[in-house]
Amino acid sequence: MHVMLIETESTPNPATLKFLPGRAVMEAGTRDFAGPEEAEASPLASALFSLGDVTGVFFGRDFVSVTIAPGAEWADAKPDVLGIVMDHFLADVPLFNAASAGFSVPAEDEGFADDPADADIIEQIKELIETRVRPAVANDGGDIVYRGFDKGNVYLKMQGACAGCPSSTATLKNGIESLLKHYVPEVTAVHAV
Repeated sequence: MHVMLIETESTPNPATLKFLPGRAVMEAGTRDFAGPEEAEASPLASALFSLGDVTGVFFGRDFVSVTIAPGAEWADAKPDVLGIVMDHFLADVPLFNAASAGFSVPAEDEGFADDPADADIIEQIKELIETRVRPAVANDGGDIVYRGFDKGNVYLKMQGACAGCPSSTATLKNGIESLLKHYVPEVTAVHAV
């Protein structure tokens, strides 16, 4: 019987905890599950939602963050979540069902068609998000995905612990907006979608 030490970390969102199995979770990209229907693609996410109190599951590079319902207590949920995460990684089963593996990274262009004339600006924005923004929010158990640029407005999608977190709007507005404006003068505002 292998014993596995899974570390847990709190996030800025009290309803969300990060579980670190000490190994890679996602080889590339991240994956956000907002409900049991979406979780059907992943045996681990499905098992977590089956607990009943779980309302969100997010896979990062080296962590799984789990969000529980208002009124639920981590003191009650944590042993169950730990058990499921541990069983999954000890069994060494795939994170996704074979059929759905191709859907692990949502298409970047959903919702917005970027103007080819803005290609250089968009390249800079994506580069900044990749190098400056995402590493910072990954520490909080979440992710931010570029969704579009239109007439000075940058559209970003918040995932994982970032999505429902009170501080996420502040982070988005102050931190990311001022960063992007500083490096890319064409940016006038940043919006969460």
